Amino acid sequence: MVRSINSKVDLVVDATSHLGLSEYGKIMIGDKGFEFYNSRDPSKFIQIPWEEVDYVIASVMFKGKWIPRFAVQTKKNGTFSFSSKKPRDVFIAVRKYVEPNRMVQSLSFFDVIKRGLKGVFKR
Repeated sequence: MVRSINSKVDLVVDATSHLGLSEYGKIMIGDKGFEFYNSRDPSKFIQIPWEEVDYVIASVMFKGKWIPRFAVQTKKNGTFSFSSKKPRDVFIAVRKYVEPNRMVQSLSFFDVIKRGLKGVFKR
């Protein structure tokens, strides 16, 4: 059995990890870090301490009405992508431990296209 890094839990919510194949499980946000546990296989888990979190990136659509995915970018181990049933509750819980200027919005589809075209014409 996996031991949690948290001593106090703020939020537990159903979620999906998009690391490779999609895996269903639960996100646990507590005083020591961000955790994802797979519901079927207890050996598949992700534990990220708050000291390791660099950015929390949200994919926002329809002017903030819908948040389909979010990602946690770490300082050393890369980016982990998740989606949850209640993303607003997840962001409210994460805001206690991550500075608000470290919680950013990802680029929209048109912003990505615009940057690509600028790069092509800049050469």
